Amino acid sequence: MTVIGVGLSVALVVLLLALSSGIQTSAVSLADASGVDLLIASANTTFSQDTFPPIPQAHALAREIPAADPNVASASPWLVSDLVFGNASLWTAANGSDIPAGWAPTGSGAVGWVPGDNAGIETPTVYNGSGFTDPGDPHYANGSYTGPLTGEIELDQGLAGVLGVGVGATVWAAASAPTGPNAVAGWYANATPFHVVAVTGPFWLLPSALLAFSYLSELQQIVGGASSTTDYGSLVLVHLTDPTLASQDQDRIAAAFPDLTVFTLTDILGAVQHVVNLYRTFGELIGVIGVVVAALFTTTVLQMSVDDRSRELAVLRALGHTRARVGGLVVEEALLLTGLGFAIAVPLAFGAAYAMNLFLTRLVAGLPAGFSFVSFDATVLLSGLALVVAIGLAAGVAPAARAMQLPVAEELRAP
Repeated sequence: MTVIGVGLSVALVVLLLALSSGIQTSAVSLADASGVDLLIASANTTFSQDTFPPIPQAHALAREIPAADPNVASASPWLVSDLVFGNASLWTAANGSDIPAGWAPTGSGAVGWVPGDNAGIETPTVYNGSGFTDPGDPHYANGSYTGPLTGEIELDQGLAGVLGVGVGATVWAAASAPTGPNAVAGWYANATPFHVVAVTGPFWLLPSALLAFSYLSELQQIVGGASSTTDYGSLVLVHLTDPTLASQDQDRIAAAFPDLTVFTLTDILGAVQHVVNLYRTFGELIGVIGVVVAALFTTTVLQMSVDDRSRELAVLRALGHTRARVGGLVVEEALLLTGLGFAIAVPLAFGAAYAMNLFLTRLVAGLPAGFSFVSFDATVLLSGLALVVAIGLAAGVAPAARAMQLPVAEELRAP
């Protein structure tokens, strides 16, 4: 029972360490593969905000930022917003018979961008369809917003599945949902129709099971900001020719555009690490409680063992074993118990980690293939082993001291 108790406690701590290590390792791997070396937002923006204040003149920044910094390979302005989508089946119901119960437009995240400005930046994989036909942004028309509306949109698999549409289908989008079933027909009359040109995979950069992608100006036309004086965006993603000079580029761009905030990949990962550390601290507190309980339990069992075998220990002393040797035998027993606990803890932690990773990857949508919430590296296992040794040594101190102080003559004469 002592071994099982130690094993459960150590398994919990190892699992928590593997969880924090896995999230950090996966975040670094994804960030390195994203191609995003700098992230630009409006002034005084922090990562703790739920939304990003609008950046004016987003299209112009795609040209001005590379002009201000020759190390910038591409600058991609993004507008991130929420839209409400409806399909042809709901349109038919709204303009004919009554709408079936439970039918309503679907809320979703949306990204507006200029496809050609994403060079070097990882974007969702197109599974079906040809994708956007124009690398630019035709409706923007150099700021006049008088160019043709393409009406093209890409949907990720989650949103396409909910809407029940595929490549070639028509969907309608609006910034807000209808107030009720009776307002759906009017909602369609004011919504913007889009032609689905591709179905994509999930997008880890904006983890969401429901996500749509359109031209920047056409999303601006729906949510606002489609004018030469506004031209709103949310972020500008920058890919550098030489990312090793990111901090220099950060200073150069910040000096050229004082109304913007420039983050490096290190800043972004630092924010991720801060969140991970908060959860890790909470987990470590739980783990410490379990470890203390295991150490006290082991100490109690060893104290009872010393009392039960006091005559055996006295015989050892009488045969010439020193106090230190007798105390060392007790400590060895403590280390043996905790070592067996570690042997139990490792497979337990592996099994629990596998189950937790499977659950979380299914729960959190938009994660790329290969993402893992847990990582059993050498540091995690060595930390668990060090913890076991610490429990064994701590649990063996008091019983060893008791064994060393046993009165030999009294124990040998005892009935």
